[in-house]
Amino acid sequence: MNQKTHIYFVPGLAANTKIFEYLTFDDNLFEAHFLDWIIPLSTEESIESYASRMCECITHPNPVLVGVSFGGVMVQEMSKIIDCKKTIIISSIKSNKELPNRLKIAQKTKAYKLFPTKIVENIENYEHLFLGDYLKKRAELYKMYLSIRNATYLEWAIHNVLNWKQDYELEGVIHIHGNKDEIFPSKHIKNYIEIDNGTHIMILNKARIISKILEKQCAC
Repeated sequence: MNQKTHIYFVPGLAANTKIFEYLTFDDNLFEAHFLDWIIPLSTEESIESYASRMCECITHPNPVLVGVSFGGVMVQEMSKIIDCKKTIIISSIKSNKELPNRLKIAQKTKAYKLFPTKIVENIENYEHLFLGDYLKKRAELYKMYLSIRNATYLEWAIHNVLNWKQDYELEGVIHIHGNKDEIFPSKHIKNYIEIDNGTHIMILNKARIISKILEKQCAC
């Protein structure tokens, strides 16, 4: 009997593992494991230290690591520490060279330090500020999927996605990316599997096609 491939998933920045709820796999071939974010020891904890602590949650040898958005950054850091069969990133970046210019500017000017983490931390208290159906729907999505609201974590994560020191692509990283991604526009991304009309939240609304790609890549 063939041994199952163990796949470990890391969600996006501040997101919980519910973002993976629409993915489907052949249970005879694959076993999915979902890693929650842990709180940084401080806002100064290095991404290497944090990745090492995340690796302590891996209980199977040679797994496949899959990360979405900032989770994609994290699984690449984790792949430097443990042996893994494959590293797959979704709606993410493979190096700091793939950051769009506006995020590079935010990094250089430190404007990201002005990000109102308190609003995310206590979003229910600010719902009345979300005017219009679109923003109200976004607020509902935030409440459902962005449950990691600890201020230390938010400050740490935003700093590390903008100040990631990875200036080259790691060998063998498989990148799945939407051509309508509004956070990491595809024009800055190289060497990826394109999802037509895929946005930054395509893990939710393009789950069927992403599931098929993941099964194919994990079976290789």
